[in-house]
Amino acid sequence: MGDDVLRGSCLCGGVAYKADGPVKHTSHCYCTMCQKQHGAASGTYANVARATFAYERGEDLVTEYASSDHGRRGFCKVCGSTLYWRSTQAEGRIAVTLGTLDPAYTGTVQRELHTDTKPSWLPVK
Repeated sequence: MGDDVLRGSCLCGGVAYKADGPVKHTSHCYCTMCQKQHGAASGTYANVARATFAYERGEDLVTEYASSDHGRRGFCKVCGSTLYWRSTQAEGRIAVTLGTLDPAYTGTVQRELHTDTKPSWLPVK
């Protein structure tokens, strides 16, 4: 899979989306909000132009949670799958979760964010 079109869906299959265009960057975010949202060590994202993001089905099943004064997290209200994170300060970008992509993303993760709260229980590289 190249960086031209990303397609993703939630766990229950009710929501499907696509984003056209190149991935600006990919990241593991270790902030405590991403840890709580994902129930994991990090949230892993592909940052793309928001203008290229579109729902293919299930937009009515998506809701957002304002996790901070500048961040919104979109998820399926049926199955709870986290679909994206977006900043209200950078309206032109959206970060889709790599774990929801169909097929799986084949690129590499380029950045680690908020490493000061990276869990100590992660394996050593």
